[in-house]
Amino acid sequence: MGGSSVWDGTLSPDEFNASAKTLVTKWGEIDVDDSLPDWAWRPSCRIGVQSETEGFLALEGVYHTGAVSETEESNDLGDESIVEYDTWVQSSCDNVHVYDFHIAYSFSYKVPVLYFQGHQADGQLLTIDEIKKDLPSHSLKILSESKWTFITREEHPHLSCPWFTLHPCGTSDWMKLLLDKLGDKDRSLQYLSAWLSVVGQAVGLKIPLKLHCSS
Repeated sequence: MGGSSVWDGTLSPDEFNASAKTLVTKWGEIDVDDSLPDWAWRPSCRIGVQSETEGFLALEGVYHTGAVSETEESNDLGDESIVEYDTWVQSSCDNVHVYDFHIAYSFSYKVPVLYFQGHQADGQLLTIDEIKKDLPSHSLKILSESKWTFITREEHPHLSCPWFTLHPCGTSDWMKLLLDKLGDKDRSLQYLSAWLSVVGQAVGLKIPLKLHCSS
């Protein structure tokens, strides 16, 4: 990004941090379902010392309460600014799956990467097959048909333990198509909001369109 005349769909570490701050602010300002937690910035910690510049975004404690309902499958799209959370809700029920989502910067691909994991109420981590059973049909369709979106398992760059992740190999290509007409400053600030509106669909995490559309 920076000062190049032709944008390549990537962003720098500083731009990632600025866009992360914008995402957190937008999430708090728009009409998000009350059952969803807030995105929060988590500083990277090395040898017990928190970094002033490196870190990641976290959305933790998203509860899945069962199979995808018929309501979600036939969701009325008349009001696109409102998202129905039929299965992704916070709940006090014992028989639930709990999901955590993290957004970290990839220094190799120079784009954000979504890391996620799910676990049962007793803390037992979910397998990829169990996770896929929780996903709505449109997410499974995206994962099976998109050449740019597939799940892999890699070490979390800040937690040093394996998490599931959406591989970022094609991110810069489709982000260039999505934001190419914006100016450099607008692109850097809106990058994560626009990116999340796309990748969230692949993991069943729906977000209001206002997150990307609002200025």
